[in-house]
Amino acid sequence: MPLSTKYIFISGGVLSSLGKGITTSSLAMLLQAKGYSVTVVKCENYLNIDSGLINPLEHGDAFLCEDGTETDMDLGNYERFLGRNLGSHNFVTMGQIYKAVIDRERENGYGGEDIEAIPHVTDEIISRIKSAAEKDQAEIVLVELGGTAGEYQNVLYYEASRIMKLKSNDTVVHVHVSYLPTPAHVGEPKTKPTQLSVKQLNSMSIQPDFLVARTEAELDERRRDRLALFCNMHSEDVIVNRDLASIYQVPLNFHEQGFDKKVLAKLGLPDKESDLSAWQNFVKLALNKKDRKIKLAIVGKYFKTGDYNLKDSYHALFEALDHASIHSGVELDIKSINSEVIEKDGTKQLEGVDAIIVPIGWGARGTEGKISAITYAREHKIPYLGLCYGLQLAAIEYARNVVGLVGASSTEINPETKYPIVHDIPFDPKYQRIKGNGVSMRLGGYDCHLKDGSLAHQIYGTTTISERHRHRYEVNNEYRKQLEDAGLVISGASPDNFFVEMIELPKEVHPFFLATQAHPEYKSRPLSPHPVFTAFLNAAIAGK
Repeated sequence: MPLSTKYIFISGGVLSSLGKGITTSSLAMLLQAKGYSVTVVKCENYLNIDSGLINPLEHGDAFLCEDGTETDMDLGNYERFLGRNLGSHNFVTMGQIYKAVIDRERENGYGGEDIEAIPHVTDEIISRIKSAAEKDQAEIVLVELGGTAGEYQNVLYYEASRIMKLKSNDTVVHVHVSYLPTPAHVGEPKTKPTQLSVKQLNSMSIQPDFLVARTEAELDERRRDRLALFCNMHSEDVIVNRDLASIYQVPLNFHEQGFDKKVLAKLGLPDKESDLSAWQNFVKLALNKKDRKIKLAIVGKYFKTGDYNLKDSYHALFEALDHASIHSGVELDIKSINSEVIEKDGTKQLEGVDAIIVPIGWGARGTEGKISAITYAREHKIPYLGLCYGLQLAAIEYARNVVGLVGASSTEINPETKYPIVHDIPFDPKYQRIKGNGVSMRLGGYDCHLKDGSLAHQIYGTTTISERHRHRYEVNNEYRKQLEDAGLVISGASPDNFFVEMIELPKEVHPFFLATQAHPEYKSRPLSPHPVFTAFLNAAIAGK
């Protein structure tokens, strides 16, 4: 490990969802492109141990790492921008911190000390951050602080950053991301909310080194100077992150402003040449006008919250589709359809769509609507892609409507079903990770063997693959023969043939009907779209 690792803390102000994660990802990618070894840590303020049990409508799509860690979706952004895998040491929650401190205290690890938030909790936070540096052999660690400045639940993260800078000023830089609103009735960016946000930081004895101003448009010199004056910094340290056509333009926008060079100077590190040509070419593709267009339906149950539809509930899926569409030159018109609406109103919303996806899901709610969508895709020969739950429900749909097993279901949906086509994974460590309290899941990367000559084999170009998994239920092996005898192709299975990993319909029966128990969306990256999504979109184009 380098003798002196440098640390960059990224905080947010005014409101959430400013693009703090994209700012972190972009800066990390730029520093990596300059030849530095870089890693990222996300510090979340919630008391959950991980993101696995959080409703996607509450906090977005949980991202799944290769090692099985269920994290905040920002880790997905880090992986996509850096082009490499991260793991459990890159994700910290306040629940993890408190549990570690209390467990150590119960084991008398503090030697009878009076355990307090400061220094014991802050010491644990600092220890986690430094441990990530050691594990990833990082010269620079970027630490994204969840939430916004001033929230009482994350104050200890800010205190830890203050302590680190106090003890070694030349190794720590603080970047603050804040929103400059442009009220329609005023017509100009207002700096006061950001001034107040920085004052909140100052009240915690933190002075940001850089301010990233989120704006709808470019920031003029007058307002930049005003921000600098009242936020106690030089105007050249105000970085503008204006609204852009694509999030993938953000690193290039930062680079044009010399953000990466300025950060290195502040950290006392030499500037180096960087080659951003591959990223620049990707951005050109992203901005190019697409000459082909498809209408894609995603049928799920995590879209609706109040009067609003959310994309973040399926964030990784939308990103994977974006990567594939950019490289394929296809414009996507995505219809987010609540599966409960299909249960109520039928499949009329699916009329005219060119492709259908049924993604991840849990529980019985909305499942019959998803099954109806799968039936519609199969019978109308519309390209279909099932992801995780989308495979399980496709197997159930086929059992009901082709094999003739009336009432076939999953024990997750109906524990008393006569035909449990899908059932619980055996509670055995050789099959999955035991999480405790009776909860067991197949989490992380697992190998899969593909059937020679199958559609899946054609897509991947090999018979041995590895994908990430996140599920508690699986296709019941007792029904495999019946499904296969009726024409369903089990095109992928675990190396020991215990788990059904891929199912499909023959080309002569359906132009593209593929479902996977895995989550290929978690491994798609801007410069290397996942082949499953590319093949799926190409099939939709071919069917128009």
